Amino acid sequence: MTKRVAILISGGGSNMVTLVDSMTGDHPARPVLVLSNIEGAGGLARATERGIPTATVPHKDYGGDRAAFEAELNRVLEEVAPDIICLAGFMRVLTEEFTRKWQGRMLNIHPSLLPKYRGLHTHRRALEAGDREHGCTVHEVTAELDGGPILGQATVPVYDGDTEETLAKRVLGMEHQLYPEVLRRYAAADRTPVVLSISS
Repeated sequence: MTKRVAILISGGGSNMVTLVDSMTGDHPARPVLVLSNIEGAGGLARATERGIPTATVPHKDYGGDRAAFEAELNRVLEEVAPDIICLAGFMRVLTEEFTRKWQGRMLNIHPSLLPKYRGLHTHRRALEAGDREHGCTVHEVTAELDGGPILGQATVPVYDGDTEETLAKRVLGMEHQLYPEVLRRYAAADRTPVVLSISS
């Protein structure tokens, strides 16, 4: 049975595009919704170009009332009955109540080799620490920030002279490979971790 996938974004949606474009042919899942918390987010237009229904639940409309915001998120999601939710650059911290409701069905991609560098500014923190490798992680979402079982990691080298921007670009390229591969396995009920790397 084909799995139904909803993708949550806040920006241009480059990871969303790679996920949507991967769900063709014999892929065990299909996209049913792209949802953003930002009115006019660039990724919404890119989803529309691909024939994917879109929705917006602007968090600013709720004046800091996270419960009301998440209640509307839930309402919109329940209308399309997703089997899997993929967070793809969705820049809101979700409450324990929300994550518990969807636990076991929600994935996230994070730009670090978790458990290192949870939260923001991961590339800066890797550079400041003098790390020689960096990367990204796809994990199941739980109430713990950037926690949950790890389903895949991709590693990139850190070069002398790297900046946040050059490192971020290298990591993003691997995100675009890792997330679709993890989703394909996850939709087929395969939790075997995906491991990718760029050799130095």
